[in-house]
Formats: sequence, structure tokens, C-alpha cells
Amino acid sequence: MGRLIEGQWSTQWYDPDDDGRFVRPSTVFRDRIEAGGRFAPEAGRYHLYVSLACPWAHRTLIARVLKGLDDVISVTVVDPYMGDDGWTFQDDDPDPIHGHTFLREVYTSADSAYTGRVTVPALWDRQEGTIVNNESREILRMLDHGFAGLATRDLDLCPPDLHDEVERILDAIYEPINNGVYRAGFAETQQAYDEAVGEVFEALDQWDAHLADHRYLCGSRMTEADICLFTTLLRFDPVYVSHFKCNVRRIADYPHLSGYLRDIYQTPGVAATCSIAHIKEHYFRSHPFINPTRIVPVGPALDLDAPHGRA
Repeated sequence: MGRLIEGQWSTQWYDPDDDGRFVRPSTVFRDRIEAGGRFAPEAGRYHLYVSLACPWAHRTLIARVLKGLDDVISVTVVDPYMGDDGWTFQDDDPDPIHGHTFLREVYTSADSAYTGRVTVPALWDRQEGTIVNNESREILRMLDHGFAGLATRDLDLCPPDLHDEVERILDAIYEPINNGVYRAGFAETQQAYDEAVGEVFEALDQWDAHLADHRYLCGSRMTEADICLFTTLLRFDPVYVSHFKCNVRRIADYPHLSGYLRDIYQTPGVAATCSIAHIKEHYFRSHPFINPTRIVPVGPALDLDAPHGRA
């Protein structure tokens, strides 16, 4: 993974806590897209750096397509393999703004003394020459609301009447599920792993039961909360079950979560943002301390186009 320390690259891995638990550091760039503000919503001004493998970046790609912002915000997809140099640009999708080789160079272009992880998504402002934000939940909300006046689709993924419920569910699924799979996979002690994986499946059991009576997490409408759960569920059976040892159950074993996963996947536009090939290549090749052979498994067989039965 690596990190920058006062603008200098280091291959240092995450520091666990005293009990071997994975600790995710906070993101650094936290500005907002706001009408009348320093970062005003304008077509062609902003560029999004993403990975098709990363669940956090995937959230923003889904929001971008669902809102019809494809022609408003440009995108660069980094290579799925992340080695000692961190995220790198692909030959067939180079950095169009700086011509950089590594994503870390984008970060030091924004702040030459930057200290922190070099993560995706990162929203770049061509006009100011800086990263506006690299926190996925906040970028998701900006794509939903900050760019609403430029969106070509009349869709609100966090409408006023559901705002509090969306926020509550986003908070509820983050630690045990979205981050929980990483806490299990990157745990450095048995205690830390047991604690994390227990929380993962307790939460999945809870939300499977909830979805027995609700098409989406907040009722009858898709929201930001569904996007954030979907990107973890999509990666669960192909990667997290084996690679992160989250193998108590598969999503395929859940009667409601499995149909819900296919329902979101089959929403027009969503499937085009999904790449199981990138997902598997990234995880199985980029974590040699978990998978030292770097062999990418062929399976499991997935049929995400099968009827979902949710309507």
C-alpha cells in the first residue's frame, strides 16, 4: 500500500493497534463542491481518479453513472495491481492532467509535503490544481447533491425525507461490513480476526433479515446506502470469503442479500462499472503477505444476471 511522509514515498504498511487490529487512517483532503464556493460545480472542471477494484472508489463510479454525470466529470482508472509503488496508471488509460506514472505524484502535485495514504477515489480540480476530496462517502454525496444542477438524470440518492435514515444506515454498515472485511483480512492476531469476522456476519445476518421486508435498505427507493453496501457485497464471494477469511457464509447463501446484490447490479448503468477481473487481480496479487504465490483463483462462478426476484 505505501504512504507519503512529508512528500516522500515509503512502503510502510498500516500500523495495527496494540491488539493487532487493523486501523484505517482518516483521509486528508476534505473540501466540498458547493455553488458559490471555492469549488463550484462546473462541467469539465473536475477529474476523478478511481480503481475498478476498490469498493470505496466504486461507490463514486456508480453515483456518477446513475446521476448522468459522465460528460460532466472525467475519470481515470488506475491499474488493478498495487505493488510497492502504490497505485500506478495504465498505459491505455494514462493520467490526462499531469502525465504522471504514479497516483502518489498526483497527491504531491496537490501538496508537495503531503503525509498520508495515497487512496482512491480522489477528486481533482483542474482550475485550482489540487485534490478537492479523497473521502469516498463525501465524494458520493457531492456527486449526488453538489453536482445536482449538472446531472442529466433526475434522481436523488439522499432525498430530504430519507436523509436521517440514509445517514443512520451508512454509519451502521460502515464499521461491521464495509470496513469489517478489511479488519478481518488485515488482522494480525487471532483475537482481532475473531472479533472482526464475528461483527461482519452478525451485521450481514441482520441486514438479510431486514431485506426480507424491504426492497432497498431505506424502503422502496435506492439510496446512497444501497450503493455503499453493494460494493462490498459484490466483492464478498469472489474475494473476501477466501482472501480475507470471511468464510462463515457466502452472500450466495443469504436468501435476501443475494437477490438484493443482483437487483442493484442489474440497475441500468451499474453493471458497466463492475469488473470482477480487476477486483480479483487487485486483491490476490497486491497482498503477498496474505497470498504469497499471487495466484488469482479462477472461481467462483457468478451469475449476477440471474433473476433477482426483488420487484
